[in-house]
Amino acid sequence: MHDTRTLFKQLFGIVTPIAFQYLMSSLVTASDAIMLSFLDQSALAASSLAGQIAFVFYLFYGSFITGLTVLAAQYWGKGDVRTAENVLAMVMRYALLAGMVFTLATALVPQPIMRLFTADTVLIEMGGEYLRTVSLSYVLTGFTQVYFGMMKVCGRAHLSSVIGSLAVVLNIALNGCLIFGPGFFPRMGINGAALATVLARVFETVMVLIVLRKKLCPPLRIGQMLHISDPDLHRDLWHYTLPILINQIGWGGGVTMYSVIMGHLGSDATAANSIASIVRSMIASLCWGIAAGVGIILGGMLGRGELEQAKKAGGSFVRASIWIGVGSGLVILALTPLVLHVIHLEPQAQYYLKFMMFMAAYYIIGNSLNSTVIGGIFPAGGDTRFGMWCDCITLWCVVVPLGMLGAFVWRLPVLAVAFILTLDEFVKIPAVYRHYIKYRWVKDITKETAG
Repeated sequence: MHDTRTLFKQLFGIVTPIAFQYLMSSLVTASDAIMLSFLDQSALAASSLAGQIAFVFYLFYGSFITGLTVLAAQYWGKGDVRTAENVLAMVMRYALLAGMVFTLATALVPQPIMRLFTADTVLIEMGGEYLRTVSLSYVLTGFTQVYFGMMKVCGRAHLSSVIGSLAVVLNIALNGCLIFGPGFFPRMGINGAALATVLARVFETVMVLIVLRKKLCPPLRIGQMLHISDPDLHRDLWHYTLPILINQIGWGGGVTMYSVIMGHLGSDATAANSIASIVRSMIASLCWGIAAGVGIILGGMLGRGELEQAKKAGGSFVRASIWIGVGSGLVILALTPLVLHVIHLEPQAQYYLKFMMFMAAYYIIGNSLNSTVIGGIFPAGGDTRFGMWCDCITLWCVVVPLGMLGAFVWRLPVLAVAFILTLDEFVKIPAVYRHYIKYRWVKDITKETAG
């Protein structure tokens, strides 16, 4: 049995290091933005648009990691460590393949990639240089992030948090050194930010290898990664991962379209939108950490057959997510004057940013609720298909078309377009709630694979 106090103590024991890791990762993006804003607004806008490639890559490896969590958390909770390790090997296989594709693409054709996001020749040139320099980071990220996901499943979330946080500190320090070139460091500008990212990923990779050597985390079974010896488990992995991948690509593609739309409304709109998104991401770290923690806890409960307890726990998590979203929105409002003071933008971009911060404040309430339910509760029981349909329909049938019509057909003001692009989380809440109370997610999926 799990009383509410024990449940939330367990949740925040998992969430704290995960959320801290998300926050620290967001700080890197924030430090890039702050430092590059001192160079010029074009450098800030170019790095923001180029950074969308890393976001698109996250959609792939993030999907694989969620699939890892769905299966491995239940098997780990059941005590079947060997099968959990096999899931890890399979997921690593696909994360590394995706990482290699992104590394090669950004190294070989960076400028054509940038043309997908903007028609501004200056931003294309600067962003292309950034992508070529940062290209190696993608394959390294695929390796380290999958292992960070496995550390969370096996109760080593604090270890992944420590490694990730140290990498962030290194990244920020290298940002300052390589962007501005103090002392004997070269002044590299936007390319310095890219190189700092690569060096931080190298550090993470070395640290993960040390952890493996010291046997502090489940080993990577190379044979299982190269040759799938358990086709039933492999089929189950894709059964739960494919809807997540489609969901992530559909959702992430829609979110990326937000940047495309803003990128074609000018440098002022692009710069302001990038800063508001960074602040929102930093504050949303707790929301995302809770979603990950909820998935791990409920997955373990369901794997042990504690179905009724998991159902009650889910209700507690939903209510908590609403209040956390409200609190997060208030934090964004409180930070707005500081952000406007610290970030150096052109007057028009500064004006846009002020109102985009307000939009971020109410947007995060819906984001907190939906990320907990769609990203945590539903996948815990193998219900990965609903989120796919919900996000894809909301974004591609409602918000993206309205945003494109508003920007390019109706010629609405920039802030009106930005408002349209914040509607997605609230449009889907009624459907999410109706699906939640059907409780189809309350099931032990290990019964389908355990022989």
